[in-house]
Amino acid sequence: MPDPAKPSRKELSHDRILEAASRAIRRNGFDGVSVADVMKEAGLTHGGFYAHFATREDMVAEAIEYGARQSAESLDRGVAVRCKRGATPLRGLIEAYLSELHIESKEGGCMVAALGSEMSRQTPKLHEASSARIMGLVKRVEAALAPEVPKERAMAIAAAMVGALQMARALGGKQGKELLAVSREALLEQYDTANSSAAQN
Repeated sequence: MPDPAKPSRKELSHDRILEAASRAIRRNGFDGVSVADVMKEAGLTHGGFYAHFATREDMVAEAIEYGARQSAESLDRGVAVRCKRGATPLRGLIEAYLSELHIESKEGGCMVAALGSEMSRQTPKLHEASSARIMGLVKRVEAALAPEVPKERAMAIAAAMVGALQMARALGGKQGKELLAVSREALLEQYDTANSSAAQN
């Protein structure tokens, strides 16, 4: 009798497709994701695609969600490490997101930063999936804010984080790293009230 806790072969294959598709989306953008290439990268036959998805759009929408979960888990690990060292939740989040490692990890990093302005030009289904990822990042920032910081500032902080990462990736090298460092410092100085108060006392 099959173990209900153990993923089936179909479920494992499904995850392999989503893994390959989520990497391809972040690497090449929405239009750079072909079913044939994704199935090849997943080690599966092209013909097997329709056992998992009705359309390419369905695959891309699900891959956006899948990739977002992966990047959120990675970000959570980075935040946890920093909080154990004494950082506030907001400092931990900003430092983990605006890290030099995140510049390099384009295939495994934030979906919002990877897809950016492409999101608004997609079909309603893909636009909805993308918008959910943006609001997910905003909610994550909101949850990390100190009580005295207005919750609506979360949108501005999230936007600044994404923009800084995109610009750092575009510049690359030393300039990219410098931009990231300056952005971290500016956001922490303005919004990390716990550390700002400690420094003043």
